[in-house]
Amino acid sequence: MIPKTISNETSPRPIFDVAIIGGSFAGLTAAMQLARARRNICVIDAGKPRNRFALTSHGFLGLDGKSPTEIRKTAISQLMAYPTVTMRDGLVSHAEPHAGPYDSDMRFDITIEGSECITARRIILATGVRDILPDISGMTERWGVTVLHCPYCHGYEVRDEQIGVIATMPQSSHQAMMLPDWGPTTYFTQGVYLPDDETSAKMAQRGITIENSPVVALLGTAPVLEAVRLADGRTLPITAVFTGPKVAMPSPVAGLLGCAFDDGPQGPFIKVDASQETTVPGIFAAGDAAAARHNATLASAAGIMAGFGAHQSLIFA
Repeated sequence: MIPKTISNETSPRPIFDVAIIGGSFAGLTAAMQLARARRNICVIDAGKPRNRFALTSHGFLGLDGKSPTEIRKTAISQLMAYPTVTMRDGLVSHAEPHAGPYDSDMRFDITIEGSECITARRIILATGVRDILPDISGMTERWGVTVLHCPYCHGYEVRDEQIGVIATMPQSSHQAMMLPDWGPTTYFTQGVYLPDDETSAKMAQRGITIENSPVVALLGTAPVLEAVRLADGRTLPITAVFTGPKVAMPSPVAGLLGCAFDDGPQGPFIKVDASQETTVPGIFAAGDAAAARHNATLASAAGIMAGFGAHQSLIFA
């Protein structure tokens, strides 16, 4: 089926049942559910997924050790076998409720890269998030390789190495408590996020070293990490660092559409209900943009729910 079009003052505009903004794990999984429901959908992707810095993806059933790029490439190939799927490359620069006098059904106008405009009856936001790393020399060029976030995603690959945790928030001590299962761990409080007495005692039981002098630089030929330099001048051998980056929305679209946000320990995320619908009727969200906990499998699971939710809202509205 080919999407219907509507005319405006300039040119015909395609109408889709659902526009999915974001083409990584959550967005593509949502798209697959809708494609199989034979709905006309458009996946719009800016080509900058959050996981593009990671060489491999782990813990994803059946795909362990595959690169995120390879997983997306395979998923897109499978998705495009369905005749109702359209893909657009580009950044969504604007979105708003459709104000035209065509019918009473809700619709949204979506502008891609400030030029092409499409209309959709529903939207799924799967934009992911943008990581804001600690302002420490050597962090950026090691991100996704020896500077990591999720122990479940990458802990096994750095097993038995000297692991450091650079604190960025009170919850960083929780991250540090997990990591001794993979290797000897040093918790760098950065002089700010000192554990309380009870947590310190638990860390001692886990064999975690607590270091209060802040890390000021990562050393070695990137992306390899050999050591960290502390503010007091000392150098400690560390070969992998875990940290919790702050996160921000990479796109203003959720805010433009009026979606509400919740506050997570790393930053804001889009508020959704059990069907992944946001506070704006007809707009759904999935993946890292709509959750405080970030993981590829969780993102895909949320994508399934968003796909189901968007499809059923088209039927039962």
